[in-house]
Amino acid sequence: MKLLLATQNKNKVIELKRLLEVYPQFEVLSLSDFDIQDDIEETGLTFEENARLKALHIYQLTHIPCIADDSGLEIEALNNEPGVYSARYLGENTSYTIKNQIILDRMKDSVNRKARFVSVVCLVLNEEEVYTFEGFMPGSIGNEARGSNGFGYDPIFVPNGYTLSYAEMELETKNTLSHRGQALRKAIDFLEKGHYEE
Repeated sequence: MKLLLATQNKNKVIELKRLLEVYPQFEVLSLSDFDIQDDIEETGLTFEENARLKALHIYQLTHIPCIADDSGLEIEALNNEPGVYSARYLGENTSYTIKNQIILDRMKDSVNRKARFVSVVCLVLNEEEVYTFEGFMPGSIGNEARGSNGFGYDPIFVPNGYTLSYAEMELETKNTLSHRGQALRKAIDFLEKGHYEE
């Protein structure tokens, strides 16, 4: 079965392909295989709405089953910012190095460092069969950015039960824990149980 990853984010493509490589029954494709350059505007107010927008848009272009993810970081002390606006937080062209440092500066006096990553994966099999799956990883915001293995907010996020930030972990370790990995595995489990029509 073909599965098309509906994202222009190269880091997400790498992460999702790594997660899916243990499922040989799926032929995993990316937008670069179709030379699709569309940058889909995330106008939804929730992670689910944005994931649906992306997956449905790419499905309508290709008519190939699509998986799209929308995810973000929610920081309790910052009223759950950056949340659904994680990619656009502090400006789309602002580097994550700067974004992470601004968050650390804003939280320098905060005792409450609770945070969580949220991911919603949308699976579109056809126009009628559209499914969503959620994943959550609770953790905390560190006191400094650490590590170079991840992307986005990974260097400042420490998952519960660990001392390493996401960006200090090997990708395989992160994938066993991550919000995106959880949501994607739920989608794959759904497919493997045959809850769809080929």
